[in-house]
Amino acid sequence: MAAPHALITGGSSGIGLAVARKLAKAGYSLSLIARREALLKEAAADIGRNFVRPEQRVFTISADVAEPAEAEAAVNHCIAELGVPDLVVMSAGIAHPGYFDEIPSAAFERSMAVNYFGSLYTVRAVLPAMRVRGSGRIVFISSGAALLGIFGYSTYSPSKFAVRGLAEVLRAELKAHGIGVSIAYPPDTETPMLVEENKIKPEETKVITGLVKPWSADAVAGCITRGISRGAFAITPGLTITLMNRMPGISLPLLNWYAGQLAAGVQRKKASRARARPAP
Repeated sequence: MAAPHALITGGSSGIGLAVARKLAKAGYSLSLIARREALLKEAAADIGRNFVRPEQRVFTISADVAEPAEAEAAVNHCIAELGVPDLVVMSAGIAHPGYFDEIPSAAFERSMAVNYFGSLYTVRAVLPAMRVRGSGRIVFISSGAALLGIFGYSTYSPSKFAVRGLAEVLRAELKAHGIGVSIAYPPDTETPMLVEENKIKPEETKVITGLVKPWSADAVAGCITRGISRGAFAITPGLTITLMNRMPGISLPLLNWYAGQLAAGVQRKKASRARARPAP
């Protein structure tokens, strides 16, 4: 009997790879789609060490899911190799924090292309086969930044809000076809992407996001896989994210106010430093 098949985009590192490890330990065969072949090879070896059944396999393919033709071709290769996925996890993502008027237009376009359209193209490619079979689950990896717009994330938050909207629509549309939908809202997570973000975050963003210690990728993946196993729609790691999702009318105004206070404090310090500088 073949092992169940999980297809993961962005599966070569970060949350995607951590989820792949958890699913390997749960008996899944894995298809990984990501851009960098070297990382995919490393991820395949890593995942193989977590297999628990002799029939488990791992298949990798390099593709940019922000390109519709590449996403479709990659998904079709995965299906040809391991069959129609029982589970599709869309973890490919990028973030480019900064001040809105200083960020190049290309960064906004690329963020939406990868974070939103990369998810959309993947779903459109895999959905016909899942519909024919009449079962499966689609999992979107969004962000806590899809529940609250955060200072400095004008490229990232809107793209993740869009993912949230898509997940909610597909939840309604696909129920009749036997296909479940989940969406995860991770907090800051210790991944290579966060390392790169921290290099260019505005000072205000660092203060706001620094209030909460980042989660490990393994802890986030554990929360996600537990949510998948119980068929949850919204997967919310931690109390803060859970309250933001379940009680937005209470939690979001308070968080917005507090984040505003923190940003204003940073800006006052900046102004004070500017006044203290000697005139040229």
